Amino acid sequence: MRSRVTLSILSDIHYAGSLERQRTNFLNEGINNPGLRLLIRFYRRYIWLRDPFAHNHLLDQFLAQTRGTDFAIANGDYSCDSAFIGVSDDAACASAGECLEKLRQQFGVNFRPIFGDHEIGKQMIGGTRGGLRLASFKRAQSELEIEPAWRVEMGRYVLIGVVSSLLALSVYERETLPEERPEWWALRAEHLQTIRTLFDQIEPAQKILLFCHDPTALPFLGEEPAVRRKFSQLERTIIGHLHSPLVLLKSRLLAGMPSIAFLGHTPRRLTLALRRAKFWKPFNILLCPSLAGIELLKDGGFYTAELDKDAAVPIHFQLHRFDRNVSITDKP
Repeated sequence: MRSRVTLSILSDIHYAGSLERQRTNFLNEGINNPGLRLLIRFYRRYIWLRDPFAHNHLLDQFLAQTRGTDFAIANGDYSCDSAFIGVSDDAACASAGECLEKLRQQFGVNFRPIFGDHEIGKQMIGGTRGGLRLASFKRAQSELEIEPAWRVEMGRYVLIGVVSSLLALSVYERETLPEERPEWWALRAEHLQTIRTLFDQIEPAQKILLFCHDPTALPFLGEEPAVRRKFSQLERTIIGHLHSPLVLLKSRLLAGMPSIAFLGHTPRRLTLALRRAKFWKPFNILLCPSLAGIELLKDGGFYTAELDKDAAVPIHFQLHRFDRNVSITDKP
């Protein structure tokens, strides 16, 4: 029996199907202030991502470079969420479905997707359109077959996936519909109970590899005694959402800052996350960048990992960049 397993890990694919690509002005619709619209246009063009629809080929490159690996995990955000309401929007659901189908064709049963925030929906930057939708959460499960929580055992390793938006619901609650909030909180309570059970079932000799899209959720997860009891066994937490190591670096530098509530929902959401970012430390996080990275650095890529089923040595992670002919080894 083989003692080594190779993993492929990708995040924030933001695949654009044909229906989403028809929405050529979706980033500006709903931003009424011309000065703010110009500022956000500059930010997207030169810092974040100039053309959100231009990166489908990176998924094909990922698949070509990871043929033959044993298992794959996608850490959320499969569509461009161009209606900002998640996959209850038909166009976003079609994009996510096409993206996930490509991954499942290559990896079959040896593939697990994670919920990202864009599967559920969130308000657009600079405007008030969109938000979390229960219909998106349910459709992602029924049509896209994304499990809210899952566990996979590989020798002495246990891989666990969770839903960051549910865990950080207090941060996102204002972006939900008022009539849906009671059900959101019920779903969160159910999710937490599932997570408690998953962690309680972990044996003392086992090691944990946790997958959580948005690190905003980690302080809330860390409040759970069942999770805290296993911190010494938690080898790595793989996050996505931040797209670039530069954003992770800035997040760590700003950890503990006060929340800002008067500049709109996006600064409020970000600063609420940063206020508690100092509680990320016990999770030993590793950021998997988006496939495209950010416009400023063009630093996209994905990870592969070599896992020893006997846990005799730590997991070896290797970052593969698309835009530079280098690979970076990350050592826990």
